[in-house]
Amino acid sequence: MCRRGQRTPKIGSSLINARAETVATTPAFRAAYRKRRCLVPTDGFYEWQKSGSAKIPQHILMSDGEPFAFAGLWELWWNPSTPDAEPLRTCTIITGEPNALVAPIHNRMPVILARENYTAWLSADTSEAERASLLSPFPAERMRSYPISARVNSPRNDDASVIAEVAPPANAVSAELTLFPASA
Repeated sequence: MCRRGQRTPKIGSSLINARAETVATTPAFRAAYRKRRCLVPTDGFYEWQKSGSAKIPQHILMSDGEPFAFAGLWELWWNPSTPDAEPLRTCTIITGEPNALVAPIHNRMPVILARENYTAWLSADTSEAERASLLSPFPAERMRSYPISARVNSPRNDDASVIAEVAPPANAVSAELTLFPASA
């Protein structure tokens, strides 16, 4: 997030995630949180699950495969040395506590908004308390995850096979086993 008066656009590219717990008070995000909220549409996201010394990429999506949206913020930055130039447009995703599906994979996750909350998130009339209440973990039972190829680690691999499910390594612990341990 960048604003007028900051000296370099690099700050905008380094602030790609805002923490839900501090977004209302962190100087880099608080103005956008009050006035420039947005939806970041997607159909899935990736996290890397540690399994021993390996990291296994996981594709995390809705159970029904439908698109959804992250809670986001947007901002503009004007270069002080070229005030007549077009502003740099930046965006950040808000992250928060993981739900029960993501917790075994990663300690944070993007804040996913339920469709019925899109209007409240975007509305200038939404109170601070209501905005804060929207930044809670999305219900795990409406989501699923599966292991994908390490090809996801390179932006050169830009095809559908990147999100194809693969068998986890033989020594990997699955998220499902962690979520639903066998009773003793």
